[in-house]
Amino acid sequence: MSVLVRATQVSKQYAGQGKGQGEALKRINFELKAGQVLGLLGHNGAGKSTLIKSLLGAHNYQGQIEVVGYEPVRDRAQVMAQLSYISDVNVLPDWMKVEQLLRYTEGVHPSFDIGKARSVLEQTDIKLNSKIKALSKGMKVQLHLAIVISTDSKVLILDEPTLGLDLVYRDTFYRHLLEWFHDGERALIIASHEVSEIEHLLTDVLILKKGEAVLQSSMSDIEEKYVVVETENQQTEAMRALNPLSSEQALGTTRWLIEAEQAKDLDNLDRIYNVKLADLFLALQKGAA
Repeated sequence: MSVLVRATQVSKQYAGQGKGQGEALKRINFELKAGQVLGLLGHNGAGKSTLIKSLLGAHNYQGQIEVVGYEPVRDRAQVMAQLSYISDVNVLPDWMKVEQLLRYTEGVHPSFDIGKARSVLEQTDIKLNSKIKALSKGMKVQLHLAIVISTDSKVLILDEPTLGLDLVYRDTFYRHLLEWFHDGERALIIASHEVSEIEHLLTDVLILKKGEAVLQSSMSDIEEKYVVVETENQQTEAMRALNPLSSEQALGTTRWLIEAEQAKDLDNLDRIYNVKLADLFLALQKGAA
């Protein structure tokens, strides 16, 4: 598979005093090939937005980035022809009707398929003669996605795309997204606080904390490297000596998130569980137990 996105030693520093100063990104490295879905995770201020803006060419950075072979700042026009971006912030022109937006997009985007966009919208409650400002937030997100998946974009970045949407809209959104993703040589980057919601979609994960990568792994490696073990409370001292990533008390037992290699040497385990990405994410954000 071809590499669609490559980031090498990417850093970003903000000069001056006050809020926003300092190093927002610290030597981030990753490659994303066709067929991969990268979960970009981190709390507010972790560096997710800074990294996304760097990939979009919205600001200068240190290091190297290639998106479909182009540098985002210098070759922004070429990058934006191959990369699409959907955020939780509404960027659609409220004064337009849906049909007007489709025709406008057809005129400015060389690979936009207006017939496909109409076909996608026929599966929703969105009418072509509706004013965009009259649409609900869920409908606006669906409309935005319909436009994106009707282009030949190779890379799609989603930044909290389903924030504030109900379960029905979320299900429809991801169904259409996956149909588009599997219909070509494409890569996805999904930044979200809803870790449990996107976990099943991901092939890889990059977790940021204070601008640094605290975990960068494939999902399959995470399943092999980490486990949750449950022990009687009298084993607490011995378990803490292993420096577990996190612990959670239950009735008479404690669950510990540890490396799988450590679990092989333990006796008297009540149960062993597969680790969930959400638990690993929280553990890495908080630090060791």
